[in-house]
Amino acid sequence: MSATLVRLATPSDLPAAAAMAGQLVRQHHAQDPGRFLLVDEVEAGYRWWFERELARSGEAILLVATQDGRHVGYAYGTKEGRDWNMLLDDHGAIHDIFVATEARKSGVGKALLEALVTRLESLGASRIVLSTMVSNTAAQALFRTLGFRPTMLEMTRGPSQSSSP
Repeated sequence: MSATLVRLATPSDLPAAAAMAGQLVRQHHAQDPGRFLLVDEVEAGYRWWFERELARSGEAILLVATQDGRHVGYAYGTKEGRDWNMLLDDHGAIHDIFVATEARKSGVGKALLEALVTRLESLGASRIVLSTMVSNTAAQALFRTLGFRPTMLEMTRGPSQSSSP
């Protein structure tokens, strides 16, 4: 097994991070197209978004994981203020964690999660929230190992891929 290096992303990492983000979007969209959008040129959109976020170094964190110089994962989170809609005081938000198929079950996800939590806490986030697909029990098990617990369940009404409950 190759050693995993987790580090802050740089502009040169953006094409790889955007490609992985596109995979994440397609994975979510395939699971529930009535909930998750899929736009044309999603990778270009993510590359633009991540470039913008790199400039917000005190509020946004974009990490990449590499093995033998190959990008095998990324994580993205932000430091957020009080949110009356979500009933949250100042907090960290984990938006994305993605591990390439060939690197799953090798500790990459845990390394990304630990690094992102550490960085969000260093920005002053005393609580950190994230969302995960209800069906993604492997991710939920990983999140629990770092002290995350279920608190909310999002429900969507609208187009769905099936009519079953």
